[in-house]
Amino acid sequence: MRNLLKAFKTEIQPTRSQKEKIIQSIGICRFLYNAYIAYNRKLYHLYQRGIRNEHQNHFVSAYDFDKYVNHKLKKKFPWLNQCGAKARKKILMNAESAFNRFFAGKTSFPRFKKKARQDVKLYFPRNNSGAWKIWRHKVMIPTLKQVRLKEFGYLPRGVHIKNGYVSHEAGRFYVSVTAEIQETSAYNNDAENSHHSETEGIGIDLGIKKLAFVSTGAMFQNINKTSKVKRLEKRLRREQRRLSRKYECNTKKGGNPAASANIEKKRLSVQKLYQRLKNIRMNHENQVIHVLVKQKPRFIAIEDLNIKGLMKNRHLAKSIRDERFYTFVLKLKRKAKIIGIELRVVNRYFPSSKRCHACGYIHRELKLRDRIYRCPVCGYTADRDFNAALNLRDTTEYKII
Repeated sequence: MRNLLKAFKTEIQPTRSQKEKIIQSIGICRFLYNAYIAYNRKLYHLYQRGIRNEHQNHFVSAYDFDKYVNHKLKKKFPWLNQCGAKARKKILMNAESAFNRFFAGKTSFPRFKKKARQDVKLYFPRNNSGAWKIWRHKVMIPTLKQVRLKEFGYLPRGVHIKNGYVSHEAGRFYVSVTAEIQETSAYNNDAENSHHSETEGIGIDLGIKKLAFVSTGAMFQNINKTSKVKRLEKRLRREQRRLSRKYECNTKKGGNPAASANIEKKRLSVQKLYQRLKNIRMNHENQVIHVLVKQKPRFIAIEDLNIKGLMKNRHLAKSIRDERFYTFVLKLKRKAKIIGIELRVVNRYFPSSKRCHACGYIHRELKLRDRIYRCPVCGYTADRDFNAALNLRDTTEYKII
């Protein structure tokens, strides 16, 4: 019986002093992240110009910069000690990883984190037996002590917690723990981990009009086309216009937008709407993946979509972004790996939509606006996306992930 590492995330209800501690610590981590980026950016530009110092490298690691923080930066800014040492070291390691990805050619140059749009989390490892102790209604977090949970009984009890994060998003506070659980534990909700194929393989064609069309005939709607999401998006546009007007009015008066309490309130309302839309879309894609995996297929065939190239189409960029294709495929890969389903990725140049499933004829004159596939050779007629899903299921040109 093997042990699995599984993450659990839920909302917490800290006290006022705990909220101040979390916000202050996140601000310190953001400051150190930006300081590390600025320090290495300066060295990198000097290295590009050919200005080299034999006593100084063109890149400083997170370990060396942490020494600089302890010996020099803390004397200049004593308030850095108000954040935990592990959280400070972890944010510097994240910044170093961003530079390593840049040097490997995977991403662009690391950018600074803004206060209004930040993604900074506080990292706390399990240093002793008292840290990360979980009860039904509360959790013991290092440096924060006991924090009340908003949802009781969700976090696993009686298991070994490796580490955890505390985050602040849209006025709410969350905790995420990484637990070591057994494969047959009740906390492992991947009920299909003892997978035995009950059906043949399926093909999935992702689209904009519908999220997914399955070769079995099942069809999953685009959640962004529902009235609920459309109302929220309309409300979001109004709130953004109100926020923009407050910025303009404050600028004309010569004020500082960052110091305005009304602007902060309006910005928080915009963030809450973004968070709500994100949760609706994420919940929908999780439900779709669960339904697909519950069928216990022998394999799942999907197309290798060029998401970056599709986003360059200014007419479809927003729709593709809201569909979250990349996240959907990423979650499907993870679920298939855990359960043991063979995931087949078909080449992006495979003509799944233009090939006739009945006779194999490739209809090259088929336009994007043609939603019904009609084969000019054999007369086969079917929905365009359903025909593509069948071709993805039956193709032999694929690679297994």
